[in-house]
Amino acid sequence: MLKNTLVLCCVIALLSVSGTAWAKLSADQIARLGKDLTPVGAEQAGSADGVIPAWTGGLTEPPAGYQKGDHHPDPYAEDQVLLTISAENMSQYADKLTVGHQEMMKLYPSFKMNIYPTRRSASSPQRIYDATRVSAAGAELVNNGDGVKGTVNGIPFPIPSSGIEVIWNHLLRFRGELASRQIAQAALTRSGDYTLVKFDDEFNLLYSVEGMTEEELDNKILLFKQEVTAPPRLAGNILLVHETLDQVKEPRSAWVYNPGQRRVRRAPNVGYDNPGTASDGIRTNDQFDMFNGATDRYNWNLVGKKEIYVPYNSYTLHSDQLKYEDILTPLHLNPEHLRYELHRVWVVDAVVKEDARHLYKRRTFYVDEDSWQILAVDIYDNRDQLWRVSEGHPISYYEVPTFWTTLEVHTDLQSGRYIAIGLDNESTMYDFSIKRTLKDYSPGELRRSGRR
Repeated sequence: MLKNTLVLCCVIALLSVSGTAWAKLSADQIARLGKDLTPVGAEQAGSADGVIPAWTGGLTEPPAGYQKGDHHPDPYAEDQVLLTISAENMSQYADKLTVGHQEMMKLYPSFKMNIYPTRRSASSPQRIYDATRVSAAGAELVNNGDGVKGTVNGIPFPIPSSGIEVIWNHLLRFRGELASRQIAQAALTRSGDYTLVKFDDEFNLLYSVEGMTEEELDNKILLFKQEVTAPPRLAGNILLVHETLDQVKEPRSAWVYNPGQRRVRRAPNVGYDNPGTASDGIRTNDQFDMFNGATDRYNWNLVGKKEIYVPYNSYTLHSDQLKYEDILTPLHLNPEHLRYELHRVWVVDAVVKEDARHLYKRRTFYVDEDSWQILAVDIYDNRDQLWRVSEGHPISYYEVPTFWTTLEVHTDLQSGRYIAIGLDNESTMYDFSIKRTLKDYSPGELRRSGRR
């Protein structure tokens, strides 16, 4: 039986802090993909006690009755709660709880975690699995880990030997090729009041486009456009981001369109610990998608792999049978709609470099072995005190297929506030079939679309 202890040897721990030298995988290591490891590098076998089952391919087809455009029906709707963890009994399960979840239970007795059977639902198209084998042989970190080369489409480091490799796997994981969504964000006061901020988001995930080459990427991994549609005082503001593969060679480029000025301006502050759009200062720019952007301000230490209770298969939270008011309750989300499962996660501890600055001195990331999706983060302030706790509640968008968050929540333990971004229960569903050109994500097009 796997215990909640480190399962990586000391050699890996040393590699995680060994500077700029990283060895490529050997042919023998790559041959493990699709055998004892899944095609993206997770342990294919289940846990010795059987609580975590073997990975058998994940969800690759929609359940009966699903139609494109539906909120995704829960394929595990018949599952029953196995146990409930609360402040009263959390000491019994402390070895499988994040520090953040334990602290939330201590501070908020109303917070609890309903634990369900573990379902390893994460999957990707076969072409991503094929590309991962190619990337595993050629991917290299450059510029002290702040960039990557020799990879496209696939997971670059399916058998990671450093914390920065795990984070790059998250940044480059498959989320489809193009996608649009209509979502809402709510920054709750301690008493539970909030104003919904609504966004129209578009992603052009260049790195994952079928047939893409590294040369065609031209150092871009994704293009992102976000328009605020409500409330009226913010409506019409548009953000455009070009994200890069080698962030030292070429940092992220960003522009904003302001409807009052009817002008497009460069936005160099869109990144790092600057406040996220309309976030009341509860979420930083680099917390979007659980973590995004440049990695250069942190030392990324690979702690190891653990069995942890994490958000997973959050179809109830995603359901159009719920209203936002059903989900958004004071201090934390309504726990009756949350699903947690026991999964193996990579643990990466990020500490700010001595010559850098960031609002968050330290962050501990819990990264799903099956999808490379960050599922939880413990965040510490400059006094080394736990400050904020982040959760990514994911589902399998099985029509693609891809495994991605349906809602991200960032809880400020010191103020009693939290922010939820990705609310889509009352919105139309993600569309992974949109057609766009590179021109649609240019500053010139941003100006034209803002004036329409």
